[in-house]
Amino acid sequence: METEHLTIDHDGLSFDVHLSGPARGPVAVLLHGFPVDSRCWDPVIGRLHDSGLRTVAIDQRGYSPGARPEGVDAYTLDTLTGDVLAILGHLNIAYSMIVGHDWGGIVAWHLAANKPDRFTSLVAVSTGHPSAMRDALTAGDQRERSTYIKWLVEPDAEDRLAADGGAALRKFGVSDAEIEPLLEPGALTGPLNWYRANFTGDIATKLACPPVEIPTTMVWSDADTALGREQAELSGRYAYGDYRFSVIPGVDHWVPQNAAPAVASEVSLRSSLF
Repeated sequence: METEHLTIDHDGLSFDVHLSGPARGPVAVLLHGFPVDSRCWDPVIGRLHDSGLRTVAIDQRGYSPGARPEGVDAYTLDTLTGDVLAILGHLNIAYSMIVGHDWGGIVAWHLAANKPDRFTSLVAVSTGHPSAMRDALTAGDQRERSTYIKWLVEPDAEDRLAADGGAALRKFGVSDAEIEPLLEPGALTGPLNWYRANFTGDIATKLACPPVEIPTTMVWSDADTALGREQAELSGRYAYGDYRFSVIPGVDHWVPQNAAPAVASEVSLRSSLF
């Protein structure tokens, strides 16, 4: 189906938003993670259309070339969730599913918990409820898995990630096509500021999130080196509505790209609760 590419102005910034799928279908809002923009959903989107869903894929703050404000304080979670709500308001979308991977999952958990009147259901991919992440950091191996965050918040992180044509990103599994736009001048600072704004200082307070009461699916892949089973499985403690925990075997962190059929199936199943 033809994709409509929009530029939506909010907060003095211009966000790139991509709409496609059946015009009257239920809407699934797709939020990407770090460091890849909304193109990570490309393998999934067509399958969602086949299920009758309309998709809204957003290049979030720091990723849209016109939405790269300076300063770490411009990337707090309240600001990131506010961007999504403003974009949906511009599109006159009052209700939708919310689907997020990695950092997009954290944003999605917060939106689902704090704005249950705006979202019909949640599908979180890889990233568990922030309170479950807090719990997992005190048990199991999640603290060790998360040590990479320490150098993502360093002042020279941009240079380290861009060195040798993005070799560090490639080692983590980011494809050459996904790395290419990140090597443009200034392209990495906004994405890294998500970490600097929210994973420094009083992290527990910054990430604090109420329980989610709308129908929720947690999707986790068992070959993910960054996010362990504990933070995913414990998310059920903070999902008070209908809840499903789905494990995808043999897939790494890049679930939308490498397990598109499974992700699309879980989103479609959750949409059936409309």
